[in-house]
Amino acid sequence: MSKLIIITDLDGTLLDSGTYSFKEARPALQLIRQMQIPLIFCSSKTRAELEVYRNKLKNQHPFISENGGGIFIPKHYFSFPIEAQNYRGYKLIALGKSYAEIRKHFILLRKTTGIKVQGFADMGIREIAELTNLPLKEVPYARKRDFDEPFIFRQKYDVRFLRAINETGMQWSEGRLFHIMGNHDKGKAIKILKTFYRKEYGTLQIIGIGDSLNDLSMLKIVDRAILIRREDGKYDQRIKLPNLMKSKLAGTAGWNETVLSLIEEMLPVHT
Repeated sequence: MSKLIIITDLDGTLLDSGTYSFKEARPALQLIRQMQIPLIFCSSKTRAELEVYRNKLKNQHPFISENGGGIFIPKHYFSFPIEAQNYRGYKLIALGKSYAEIRKHFILLRKTTGIKVQGFADMGIREIAELTNLPLKEVPYARKRDFDEPFIFRQKYDVRFLRAINETGMQWSEGRLFHIMGNHDKGKAIKILKTFYRKEYGTLQIIGIGDSLNDLSMLKIVDRAILIRREDGKYDQRIKLPNLMKSKLAGTAGWNETVLSLIEEMLPVHT
């Protein structure tokens, strides 16, 4: 029998986009724990931020930070050794450029293009809290970046800055905010993590859940892709995939609805 694995974005999917609550997802989360289904966080959030929610949800599985920049695997999670650097109790596979290098490129592009953009490192704690709706106590975790820099346009959106990023060999993604990063994405990270799970369990069935453009690379490579309706009632129209499942409800309630439905379909015997 195939091993079912769920890989999910957090903001606007498992977590409410305004309050960061997962209350409405509790029924699905309880079933996931009951059935011992690995739940993998794959987010634009930093390692420090993701650890907060791993603790809240008692999640002990690997996770992917900063849009695929780093894969963090708890030591001894798999039954075989992982060739990767040791980092704070994890085996870390770093796919992204260092944050110092990202900031260097960001500052240079801002200077050469003359376009007014501002990254997290340019903002104070309260400004980031107002921009993201994060509680003040969680903002320092969001600033502990390893592989990318979130940024905003200070005056108006200007595609020339995004083109300039691509011309330097860097990449950008868009979720709640824009991010500048190296040559990595969620899909590349998942492909690597998938090889470990396949070695451990054999045949896999993977559900991927997202709501924004930065989830597209993830949704392309999973077996069942779910697009969550946003709080404004709309879907991200840039995500067009065959057999894409769309939630009827928005946000966290939509996450709960679709996960329960797919577990029932893919693993019908769970009583």
